[in-house]
Parts: sequence; structure tokens; C-alpha cells
Amino acid sequence: MLEHIHSFLGYFSKLFVTLDGIGLAPVFIALTANSKAKWRNIMMNKAIVIAFFILIFFAYTGSVVLDLLGISLTALKIAGGILLLIMAIDLVLGNPEPAMNNENKEERKESMKRADISVFPLAIPLLSGPATITMLTICMKNAQGMPLERSLIIAALAVNLIVVWLILKFSSKVSQMLGKTGVSVINRIVGILLAAMSCEFLMNGLIEILKQAR
Repeated sequence: MLEHIHSFLGYFSKLFVTLDGIGLAPVFIALTANSKAKWRNIMMNKAIVIAFFILIFFAYTGSVVLDLLGISLTALKIAGGILLLIMAIDLVLGNPEPAMNNENKEERKESMKRADISVFPLAIPLLSGPATITMLTICMKNAQGMPLERSLIIAALAVNLIVVWLILKFSSKVSQMLGKTGVSVINRIVGILLAAMSCEFLMNGLIEILKQAR
């Protein structure tokens, strides 16, 4: 039982860092500025549900796609480590909108004008971004043949999205309480943890390559 709890907490922490609900909060506030609470709630609820199904899809099909394309888990670990490191550097250096880096300026302007922002940019790429998809794929690939472990991963994902929902729900109040400095400090702490995780991925991938070369 304790082993399962430990596994769940491990998956939860990894996904918590990559989803970065705390970092998403100020972006959500900016996208929904001067909007009614009812509209914000609708956008938030839709985004969480859409992101959940997108991530579930990649969780169960990511390994199949890798096999079809002939991509090894080692290569994915290295690629994922690089992506996570880029994201971590943005957070640590204080990029004001690290999660928005997947958009160009035109897409960002367009997203601000859209009436419905639940699919883009909230669900994609803010919630179901490449870092989270990579993390899920690697975890599910490692848990292949272990149904209980896979269930724990999905449970960790679901709980994380609930946590993100709660963060967004109270984002306005939390942002006012923490202030810009508080949010910035938390973002940097998350960035350091994410950088350490990315280094772990990169080292594991390189170690596997060295073992294969012998």
C-alpha cells in the first residue's frame, strides 16, 4: 500500500511541475481580464475537460506512435529533457509568460480576441503542452504491462487537473494575495525543480546510449 502511495505521489509531483498550474494562473487572468465570472468559469471548465481527453489520448497512444515511427524511449527521454530544460530556463529567468512560448505574436493576438479561449490557448498548448505529453508518454511506456501503475498515472493526472482547476478558480484572489513578487518566486522554484528533472531525463538517456554502445 505504501509503495503504491509513493508511486502515486511521484507521478503527481512530476505532472504537477510540467502542468505548472501556478504559472498558468497569471496567464489565465490576463486572457480573461475584464470578463464576467460566469464566462471565466465556462472557459476554465471546458479547457480542463478538453485537456484531460487530449492527455488521456496521448497517454495511451504515445507508445504506439513511438513504435510505429521507430522512436526509442531513450531518444524520447533526451528530447523530453531538452524541452523540459527550455521550459525551466524560461521560468527561472523570469519570462513573464513561459507557457505561451509555443505561440508566435500573431497567434497570441488572435487568442486574445477570440470569444472562446478554452481550446486555444488554454487546453492547447497551455495545459496539454509538449512537456506534459512527453512526461505522460515516458511514464506510461515505463509502466507497460503494469495495469495498476498505469492506473496510478491516470489518477495522478486527474488529481493534477483538479488542482489546476482550483488554482484557476481562485487565481484572481491568489494573485492579489501573492502579488507579482510572490508569483515570480514560486515560478522560479518550479523552474529549478523542472531543470533538475530535465537533467535526470538527459542523464538517463545518455547512460542508456553508453550502455548500448558497449
